[in-house]
Amino acid sequence: MRKVRKILLIVGGLNWGLVGLGMLFNVEESWNIVHMLLGQVPVVEAVVYVLVGLAALMKIFGCQCKKCKEACASCCHAGDMEKKV
Repeated sequence: MRKVRKILLIVGGLNWGLVGLGMLFNVEESWNIVHMLLGQVPVVEAVVYVLVGLAALMKIFGCQCKKCKEACASCCHAGDMEKKV
């Protein structure tokens, strides 16, 4: 789940960065890569945007799945051990 979230956040960040650069350089056609690749299938394009948004929310509020909670607990526990040493 974390890998998928990371990939979606990278795709979303790069896409918005390119959109912004296109606007700054007054490029007439959009540099929206997601639209360029998936614009012919609007439903799939919309799903990608929704998934990127969900990935951002998961990053902000933390993932609540069992695997992520266990990984976080072991990470926090390892950090506590390092502080004691």
